[in-house]
Amino acid sequence: MTQETESAIETVSKPINQTMNIGQIMDFLPHRYPFLLIDRVVEMERAKRIVAIKNVTINEEFFNGHFPGYPIMPGVLVVEAMAQAGCILLLNEVADRESKLVVFTGIEGAKFRRPITPGDQLRLEVDVLSFRPRAGRMEGKAYVDGKLACEATLTCAVVPRQGARPSAAQAVAAKTNEGAE
Repeated sequence: MTQETESAIETVSKPINQTMNIGQIMDFLPHRYPFLLIDRVVEMERAKRIVAIKNVTINEEFFNGHFPGYPIMPGVLVVEAMAQAGCILLLNEVADRESKLVVFTGIEGAKFRRPITPGDQLRLEVDVLSFRPRAGRMEGKAYVDGKLACEATLTCAVVPRQGARPSAAQAVAAKTNEGAE
């Protein structure tokens, strides 16, 4: 990590754990079903690296049309899963993360090396190449059974968020209340 990257990182009052369950992930990311593509964070080194898991099941919405009779996870969603992992890593360094979003600004050198199918478990490894309070650059790799399935360099911007995001507990409560009506 460069000195510029180190000096740009803001210290937050409440550091997160090295691992995260789905509830903690939902407190970080605004994504929800069917677009939440991270199930667990298994390793995290602040401002440097994150390893996350995505369990791929036949119940994924995208398998309805991609492709009937030969389900393959769309490559763009594999890249999105890497980006969501990177988003958690970068938002951990932003003091007012509840009021921010991390959005794509570029995808470079994306390569898809093998199909990802129902039953696979993606191991998403994302390393920070550079980070400033408003922008970042990361290298992402997705593995299945220890074999490289996808890789890309991702660039992003940290932007103000419109409106407040509900916590995971509030989202579950709202979903429960929907069914009661």
